[in-house]
Amino acid sequence: MPNRLAHETSPYLLQHADNPVDWWPWSAEAFEEARRRGVPVLLSVGYSSCHWCHVMAHESFEDRETADHLNEHFVSVKVDREERPDVDAVYMEAVQAATGQGGWPMTVFLTPDAEPFYFGTYFPPAPRQGMPSFRQVLEGVRQAWTERRDEVAEVAGKIVRDLAGREISYGDGVAPGEQELSQALLGLTREYDPQRGGFAGAPKFPPSMVIEFLLRHHARTGAEGALQMARDTCERMARGGIYDQLGGGFARYSVDRDWVVPHFEKMLYDNALLCRVYAHLWRATGSELARRVALETADFMVRELRTEQGGFASALDADSDDGSGRHVEGVYYVWTPAQLAEVLGPQDAELAARYFGVTEEGTFEHGSSVLQLPQQEEVFDAERIAGIKERLLAERGGRPAPGRDDKVVAAWNGLAIAALAETGAYFDRPDLVEAAVGAADLLVRLHLDEQARIARTSKDGQAGAHAGVLEDYADVAEGFLALASVTGEGVWLEFAGFLLDHVLVRFVDPDSGALYDTAADAERLIRRPQDPTDNAAPSGWTAAAGALLSYAAHTGSEPHRTAAERALGVVKTLGPRVPRFIGWGLAAAEALLDGPREVAVVAPDKADPASRALHRTALLGTAPGAVVAFGTTGSAEFPLLADRPLVGGEPTAYVCRNFTCDAPTTDADRLRTALTTVVSG
Repeated sequence: MPNRLAHETSPYLLQHADNPVDWWPWSAEAFEEARRRGVPVLLSVGYSSCHWCHVMAHESFEDRETADHLNEHFVSVKVDREERPDVDAVYMEAVQAATGQGGWPMTVFLTPDAEPFYFGTYFPPAPRQGMPSFRQVLEGVRQAWTERRDEVAEVAGKIVRDLAGREISYGDGVAPGEQELSQALLGLTREYDPQRGGFAGAPKFPPSMVIEFLLRHHARTGAEGALQMARDTCERMARGGIYDQLGGGFARYSVDRDWVVPHFEKMLYDNALLCRVYAHLWRATGSELARRVALETADFMVRELRTEQGGFASALDADSDDGSGRHVEGVYYVWTPAQLAEVLGPQDAELAARYFGVTEEGTFEHGSSVLQLPQQEEVFDAERIAGIKERLLAERGGRPAPGRDDKVVAAWNGLAIAALAETGAYFDRPDLVEAAVGAADLLVRLHLDEQARIARTSKDGQAGAHAGVLEDYADVAEGFLALASVTGEGVWLEFAGFLLDHVLVRFVDPDSGALYDTAADAERLIRRPQDPTDNAAPSGWTAAAGALLSYAAHTGSEPHRTAAERALGVVKTLGPRVPRFIGWGLAAAEALLDGPREVAVVAPDKADPASRALHRTALLGTAPGAVVAFGTTGSAEFPLLADRPLVGGEPTAYVCRNFTCDAPTTDADRLRTALTTVVSG
């Protein structure tokens, strides 16, 4: 019989709806029930494409005996971290403070007042490698709760007090300058892996936001070392197994330092951020590899993640059916020499094995290999390779596909909108721009209410019940601002303004300028989460700083610019110390140091080829964070178009920076120069 999760919209919660565990969703009623029964709460947090979440579910939550024990002695609450990032953040901070590490599944035991007192992540069904079994943990917690309740309450209270005291060092609310950004670059250089690209060791995550900073720093200062790190890292990732060499798109991370074996789940946010990074790398260098990867990644998102309603699904699972009913990680993507021969015949199979680095020993489990593009001297016949890829992709399409998490997360769709809009504009792919517009339409139609408050998620055309957090407002505003620049439709600038007004009123601390992850009127948790560091995606804090700055450049709004500058104060503090974890903040700081530049392209007719060509030239400028307004003379859609006449009746571009404007130009080469010239300070 299904439990209380059967009526939820989260695919992760629905995966647990038939567990014998009597799960509750996160709700006041669950804690009321724990209070009524006098039992502790088991909080289990995960997400639908999390491999070890599936493992623990199968081993423990599907086990009748374990479920009976849980149902008798606990109130069990299941949370999708992607749906409730605020709940996840608050308790993950407690887990990391207590154990020095964190991860998912996250397992936390709480009092009926939601105060945590015991923590962990994955627990096995039997004791293993020094880890207690899940049953031992449950028994220990039950015993402590029954026999030492006062002690448990004391521990919980101390943990909550300690969390309240963990205030971040915000700095003086002054944005970073040349010195801090140079120190950040130096810090990245020290952590850089010159042999393999990327930063630090295994596991290795794609550093998309850091690469964005490196590209902007190079554009602003001409620093060749910054460009080299960005270019080499992008090439190594694109040649590695972390990139899907057949279908495009990136896996979450590499388990090794060489980018060979990925953790196979594919997340929307990674692919949106990386698609944009490779498009920007092409813009800076003209790299053919960057162009190919940007387009393949965009096509992957549209082909495999777009939902029926026009939004983008959150993720593809790491696991899939191996053909015998067992779910195995990576089985959809890997190949043995024998499998290649079966599909391609002996000669093409031998060629494919050399080209993709498939060996008899294998690079993954059971002699299988993850496809990659090893560096080698041999020159391959491009046409023959294209045919091989086509046949392998068709064969792979017949394998049982990984599951898809169909929920639409507002923030990640904002990132996808920005990536698809820009990639479509750069490479003359109007279909990609249309896909971005479709997702933006869905967010406006389904996620925004009359006050432009945003719902965190939707699924199957139904908005979820959970309020948007700071990253939702910021990333969606970022997507709308990119869409405004690309389409020349001022309505997207207007919607971005509505969202950013919420940021100013409901998320900013008026005294310090610091930002909170949840709104002032959001559900009260044991702590109001506040994290400025960029992890898998930009933090709400740094994303808001970037979007506020772009909006101010478009509109001249002083409150938005001041809020951006104050928010970037944390980058001044953290940038020189931990540059790997504040990449988006550093990128926004680069835009602030450059101006950012404001570009108005005025056209006699937006559909006119000469006008569109000048508009595209503006979009291809590498000046960090430059904003572009495109429209006809006299248009009221963009403030930057006001009082901008045509010169000689031709499409005309105006470039301004820090209250100073260049002479208007009708010449694309002059515009290009104006948007690529290094201007320091």
